[in-house]
Amino acid sequence: MRNAGKGLKTDGSTGQIHIREGDTKTMRIGDAGMAWVCAGMMLFTAAMAGAEEVRYTTHIKRVFDSQCASCHGKDAPEHGDFKKDKEGYMKKGLGPKMDSYAHLASYAGWPDSGAIMRRLDDGKNTRDGKPGNMYEHLGASETERQRNLGLFKAWVGTWTLKRFADLTREELAGITVKY
Repeated sequence: MRNAGKGLKTDGSTGQIHIREGDTKTMRIGDAGMAWVCAGMMLFTAAMAGAEEVRYTTHIKRVFDSQCASCHGKDAPEHGDFKKDKEGYMKKGLGPKMDSYAHLASYAGWPDSGAIMRRLDDGKNTRDGKPGNMYEHLGASETERQRNLGLFKAWVGTWTLKRFADLTREELAGITVKY
């Protein structure tokens, strides 16, 4: 019998764990019970590995570079310039610049709250069920679009289509956009 911590003893020869509560009770976990404990620990570990925090640098930038940069990259105009000549820039295949964390985050939180969400949404959050105008550009297939949308949703936190003036403090605080 080997001591494995306060009140916990293991028996390596039988695979049993003895948990003592004071000196009055002993609980034994046989081989089947030990298998369930191990399976539970493996599931917990797998869940924790899948719960990696979505960040701009590790997830979003990769998606942006592959799906968005050709129109919203380094050659795209600043937001103010784009608004002055929206039609002209759109004819050139350009949208407003979003090629940095600061640019992209401003379209999620402030000053243009919800803009990225309204454009990337798959339509499940709209009254008419229509996806945003940029949803189709999130990937070549519906599976890829949904996967990339999931990353953006996890990155943003509170996925809302509201504009800044309509957001509650709680909704605004829920927009996380981690670097």
